[in-house]
Amino acid sequence: MDSTPDLSRRRWLRGGAGTGHPAQALPWAVPWSQFADRCSRCGDCVSACPEHIIVTADGGFPAIDFTRGACTFCGDCVTACAEPLFHSEDTVPWQQHAVFDHACLAHKGVHCRSCEDGCEPAAIRFRPRLGGLAVPELDKDACNGCGGCMAVCPVSAIAMVKEEQA
Repeated sequence: MDSTPDLSRRRWLRGGAGTGHPAQALPWAVPWSQFADRCSRCGDCVSACPEHIIVTADGGFPAIDFTRGACTFCGDCVTACAEPLFHSEDTVPWQQHAVFDHACLAHKGVHCRSCEDGCEPAAIRFRPRLGGLAVPELDKDACNGCGGCMAVCPVSAIAMVKEEQA
């Protein structure tokens, strides 16, 4: 089961458009069904995040907001939590990668490389194209899902997508 709550239906029923992005689970978090049952919504993880990217989302649950910055995988959210909500930090924090949608400025003929500049693991590259501007290409194996590219995109054309479990 997906560990990320999709709260778009709830926002729609309340009359809100939302942000366009579903709530993003914290790194190393257990699946959403377990997380929702165990989380006390105390806010300790929100306070502990040095990057200030963990926010209180719908229902008072914590979520990552990549528009605020990238996850550095420091583990402070895990350490601050008194509940059994996280897997060991020795495991992969999450299985996700960036995807670019049609709103990407480079795809519209505008020179922009913000995502490449914001990508710490250098998973985004721009290869020259004959007769056009270079567009972003993602090396999924190098992408750690940190969200650094989302934080710097001027048109919010990047989303994090969960990788299918093999």
